[in-house]
Amino acid sequence: MVLAGGKKFFGIGLDLPLLLKLNRQEMADFWIRFEDVILKLYTLPIPTAAAVAGHANGGGAILALACDFRFMAAGRKLFSLNEVKIGLPVPYLADLMLRQIAGDRLAVRMEYLSEFVVPDDARSAGLADAVCPEEEVEAQALALLRQAAELPPFGFPMTKQHRVSGIRNRFLAAREEINQGFMDLWWAPAVQALLSEAAKKF
Repeated sequence: MVLAGGKKFFGIGLDLPLLLKLNRQEMADFWIRFEDVILKLYTLPIPTAAAVAGHANGGGAILALACDFRFMAAGRKLFSLNEVKIGLPVPYLADLMLRQIAGDRLAVRMEYLSEFVVPDDARSAGLADAVCPEEEVEAQALALLRQAAELPPFGFPMTKQHRVSGIRNRFLAAREEINQGFMDLWWAPAVQALLSEAAKKF
C-alpha cells in the first residue's frame, strides 16, 4: 500500500480549527480513533510506503512514520513533529516510531526543538529511504512495493510482527495514563491559547 498526499502538503497535521470546537469527551474519542488509525497502519501485515511529495507536519509526519518506507521529494520539503512548539507533547507512539527509524539524536532535535528536517538530511538519518524528483515520488514507492510483492507472501506478516510488536506492546501498556496527561494538557488555558494562535494559520 502506498500512502500519498498533495504536492504542497503530504499532510499538514490535525485540523486544529475543528478540534478546538470539541468538548473534552469528543476530543478524547477523536484522539483514541486517531491513535487506532496510526497503530493499524503501523502494524498492517503488508508492505507500506509513504510517498511524501510535500511538507509533512505533525499528524502528517506521524502517518509517514507509520509506514515501512518513506520516499521524499527533493527540494524544500519539510518534515516535522512540531507539537512542543504549540504546547503539546509529541504523541508517544510517534516518539517510539521515530526513534526506531532514525535513532535517538535526530528524535531529540525534532521533538525537543520542533526542528524541521529537509529531505537530504532525512535520507542521511534513515528517515527517508530515497529522495527523488517530485514527479517520481509515487512511482518509486510503487516500484519498491512491487519488488516486495514478487516475493512469496507467506513469511512477511510474521516478519513484520517481529519489527512492530515491541513498540505496539509498549504503547498499549502506557496508553491510558499518557492519554490522560495529554487531555489535561490540551485543556490547560495556556495551551488552548497557543493552539488557538496556531489554528489561525489554517
